[in-house]
Amino acid sequence: MIRILQRLRQAPEPEISRQDAESAFFTTVWHQGNQEPLVPWEARAVELGARPLPARPALRQLQALWAHDRHLSTLGADALARMERYLHFAAVKAQRDVILQDEYGNFMVVVLSGELVVNRRQPWGETLRLAQTGPGDLLGEMSLLDSGQRFSSCTTLVDSELAVLSAEALDDMLAHDPALAAQLIAILARKLSVRLRAVSSRLGQQTP
Repeated sequence: MIRILQRLRQAPEPEISRQDAESAFFTTVWHQGNQEPLVPWEARAVELGARPLPARPALRQLQALWAHDRHLSTLGADALARMERYLHFAAVKAQRDVILQDEYGNFMVVVLSGELVVNRRQPWGETLRLAQTGPGDLLGEMSLLDSGQRFSSCTTLVDSELAVLSAEALDDMLAHDPALAAQLIAILARKLSVRLRAVSSRLGQQTP
């Protein structure tokens, strides 16, 4: 985290290439020394048969949804407009595993429309439903930030539309728009803290 904050304090370098930006932090540093392969969004999109969506209408939909979130609404209209270049927008059919438990991933998704269920397979074999998510909800933020193992699986219940932020795009944002990156990372950290406290409490109640 200290290294991230040091990078955020630096002024953006106008001549930095996309390749340099992508090799900075989220795409490499946190996964170094791990022998397990990462599952990036590009690979998962192929597996899902995801269909790309036009960016402008999808971004307007995202803006409308985040306006009602007490954390994400702190991103103003200008900040959200600047995020367009960093996001992928895709349509995914029902009953598709967008995220799989225990895999190593480095992207998060925002639900634009539809529903996804969040399940965790417990060590004793039980599958616990942690949440049923809908428009505006975020999934996979933790692995976006640390390229670590997924805590749970996220599966579409119906045809859904998603916005995706990858580690490569976050590195790009960090290099070219550090103020936006700092604001987004702070919001994600806050939302993760709230979610993990709730999930920890629920898992503690379910342990036999």
